[in-house]
Amino acid sequence: MKLLIKIAKGFLIFLALLNALILMSGNKHLYKGVVNTYMKGKMGADIDEYQIFDNREVKAGTHRPWPTGLDYNKKPIPEKHLSAIENSNTIAYLLIKNDSIRVEQYWSGYGDTSVTNTFSMAKTFIGMLVGIAIEEGMIESVNQKVGDFFPEYKEGMAAELTIKHLLTMSSGINFDESYVSPFAYPAKAYFGSDLKATVAEYEVVETPGELFEYLSGNTQLLSFVVEAATGIKVADYFSEKLWIPLGAKRPAYWSLDDEDGFEKAYCCFNSNARDLARLGQLYLKKGNWFGEQLIPAQYVEKSIVPAKLIEKDDGTVLTRYGYSWWMLDYKDHHIYFAQGMLGQYIIVIPDNNTIIVRLASKRTKEKRGRFPVTLYTLLDHALEYH
Repeated sequence: MKLLIKIAKGFLIFLALLNALILMSGNKHLYKGVVNTYMKGKMGADIDEYQIFDNREVKAGTHRPWPTGLDYNKKPIPEKHLSAIENSNTIAYLLIKNDSIRVEQYWSGYGDTSVTNTFSMAKTFIGMLVGIAIEEGMIESVNQKVGDFFPEYKEGMAAELTIKHLLTMSSGINFDESYVSPFAYPAKAYFGSDLKATVAEYEVVETPGELFEYLSGNTQLLSFVVEAATGIKVADYFSEKLWIPLGAKRPAYWSLDDEDGFEKAYCCFNSNARDLARLGQLYLKKGNWFGEQLIPAQYVEKSIVPAKLIEKDDGTVLTRYGYSWWMLDYKDHHIYFAQGMLGQYIIVIPDNNTIIVRLASKRTKEKRGRFPVTLYTLLDHALEYH
């Protein structure tokens, strides 16, 4: 009994010290982080936890159903691909070819109405809104200065910062991108309650427009620009300009930093595979949706070619990122995709008239070059499908 009392006292002292450390360091996001990770037996964020945040609904309008091909789910996924897909924590797989669904499968209790987090695919969605805001004249061009919207970016190297630098991850801002450290930007932004204050902690420390460094804070800042330019909340603008016109079946949910706050725009757009596929189809059609040009074709084309930058980590020429879209050349195809940290994808293979949506519950570590091996499995199956 005395031993148990000692252990209990020791634990209480530990909690008191931890609490003091959190308060002194100003890292109050750790309270929510610890409660929703370690105390739930997890090491990080998961795809189902949008309910722990306030959310802004991305309203849907009149549903436009996806057509299904005559061979819908009649051609089994070859075992060599199926085993790799199933063993890599996949929860949803959708293959759309020639404008109709050909393959659709779900695992682990998920289905076509399941709402899950797309994580960093949301960065691509913010990039889409920039193109729309430019077309509407609310943003002058990708070369407009961020300082035009926020005076704190009018001094020093920050005065050179443009929207294009944020789109292409070349801002020179000293955001840190660790998904392990509870003190890095992603944890602060994800579990914190004041995104504006969090972004303001970081500064432009390198010349913008020279080096590519993937940093979530760039997109968060870009979303502030979109809201400032349009005067509309990001989720509402996305609903009006994309989700409703695309005929999404169900509303999506964009997680916020606080009640009626700012969207966690670098992540945290929550939806289902079928509705997400519409965004890939829109880019496949160069921004045109059944005769309505939702995003300017010229902007789409510029989005899906590599930005003229140098990789910060090894000094090579950038070949994998444009205006918030990832890309690679594979088997004589130029492929571009939105990507989330736990293996979420919207993949577009334009010359094969193919869209792939894959959602997953856990990250896989095996890579081929700079991309996960799973990506190549998905591409191989899609390219072999006839």
